[in-house]
Amino acid sequence: MTKLSVLDQTPVIQGHTTADAIAATLDLAQLADDLGYTRYWCAKHHGLYGVSNPCPEVMLARIGSLTKRIRIGSGGVMLPYYSPFKVAEQFLMLEALFPNRVDLGIGRAPGGDMRTAQAVAAGSYNRGDVFPQQVAELIALFDGTLADDSLARGVLLQPQIDTRPELWMLGSSDFGSLLAAPLGIRYAFAHFINAHSGHLVAEAYRERFAPGHEQKPYLAAAVFVICADTDDEAAALEKAVDLRRVQMAYGLNYPIPSIAQGAAQQYGARELAVIEHEKARSIIGTPERVTEQLHVLTEQLHVLQERFNADELIVLTVAGSYAARTRSYELLADAFALDR
Repeated sequence: MTKLSVLDQTPVIQGHTTADAIAATLDLAQLADDLGYTRYWCAKHHGLYGVSNPCPEVMLARIGSLTKRIRIGSGGVMLPYYSPFKVAEQFLMLEALFPNRVDLGIGRAPGGDMRTAQAVAAGSYNRGDVFPQQVAELIALFDGTLADDSLARGVLLQPQIDTRPELWMLGSSDFGSLLAAPLGIRYAFAHFINAHSGHLVAEAYRERFAPGHEQKPYLAAAVFVICADTDDEAAALEKAVDLRRVQMAYGLNYPIPSIAQGAAQQYGARELAVIEHEKARSIIGTPERVTEQLHVLTEQLHVLQERFNADELIVLTVAGSYAARTRSYELLADAFALDR
């Protein structure tokens, strides 16, 4: 049975407030818990009108208190902003609150433009070069294997608990996979960002994995999906997605387009070329069409025995209405017969 999970960017749809977006996230997390999704990840972004969660670790505390079974996690924490010790403390606290339910997904991207990154970092954001050392330090903190020269050596790491969060590397290129593999940690590939080389990244991860923090490789593919009851509804939702893609291509910092905005928008040749190029990053349609394409995607990422078969699919849905987003996850849960 295919494992399905949720990636939530807490989108702010045109005509709605950030408070509406946060409330929709809390509602969706509870629904995903009831529907049988495996995990619920909160994305991290800064300085954008369209997505409104700059601190997933805070949101996760609330989501954990509202849910019963589903794993909760960050998709992800941008580690170059922080000390690994502080991140370990935060996620150990979440693990203490919600034992065996917490995931820590980490990445190196700034989660916004460079000016915003500098504001968040209180200075220059040029720390990507130390990211591999930060990841190794985080693993050592969780495993109790700090080097003798580590600043954290001998410092009490609280809270003192027996369990640990699951640690994931996030990425959309081979950088993250080639770092995750020799360290022996889980890897999530962002197909919704890079639709063209996932099978190669997956192959590199599988081939180079060495037992370490985890004993076996585990890879998830994060895909953009909108599922609707009818083809007409799917087409209307897709038009709003098209407009969002064009806005992003032009660097426009706007809320998520509504269905009405998508229907009214007219495009020139350049915009139509952008839309066509970006279509590979999305799977939009009725349950029958979406299910078929998701299985095709899984096969495309098959390396062991034909190619690479993703252990799990993490679904990102950003639609022109909150009701449409909710319905999409309901239809997918039914289509994949998730265990409730």
